[in-house]
Amino acid sequence: MADDPSRPALPDICVDVLEALDAASPGFMALLRRRLRVRYPDGSYSEPFVYDTATRRLIDAAVIAAYYERDGTKRVYLRSAVRPPIVDRDPARSAVPERGQASLWELPAGLVELDEQSSRAGVARTAQRELLEEVGFDVELQRFEPLGPSTFPAPGFIAERHYFFAVRVDPARRGDPCLDGSALERHGVVIDVPLDEALDMCRRGEIEDEKTELGLRRLQELEA
Repeated sequence: MADDPSRPALPDICVDVLEALDAASPGFMALLRRRLRVRYPDGSYSEPFVYDTATRRLIDAAVIAAYYERDGTKRVYLRSAVRPPIVDRDPARSAVPERGQASLWELPAGLVELDEQSSRAGVARTAQRELLEEVGFDVELQRFEPLGPSTFPAPGFIAERHYFFAVRVDPARRGDPCLDGSALERHGVVIDVPLDEALDMCRRGEIEDEKTELGLRRLQELEA
């Protein structure tokens, strides 16, 4: 399926690096450097080695597949998201030309607050809040359905979990996203596309965010 010319392009948002700060200073994330050793089933041990991991105060996230049906076609909402790390990629490490800007198409998502981490209902409250902030839907909590088990998206360096939810919405009731005040959310674009087209966008490389492709594929499985 060809790219839809009526769909807005990703906003041309770039990120400028103004200053390199001390990586050890407190911030959104922290580096844990530890000396480890591995114990094997036969009782032997590896040699000690140094291993770096990342952590943060709010570590888990809820991912929301908000959808509706029109003329028998399931449509899903995506939002542009600014991701500064993709600006730092070294083009020499990839045969694929770099995008040149910092935006990706993603399913709406957001971090789970500390008081929401202890239960699935708490994580569902995260999904409810983030859908309102990022897309503009104010939906009752009980309408958020788990969309498969949680996953570790990058277990090699961080213990973050992603919790997936599906929620049916009424497009006529969508308001303006209230956002969270972050500079990264300003000038974001919200679109809704047929689910099949969103999966085609994954195949064409127009959707490059892993949690989004996984959430879309799980949403498609609901049709089976």
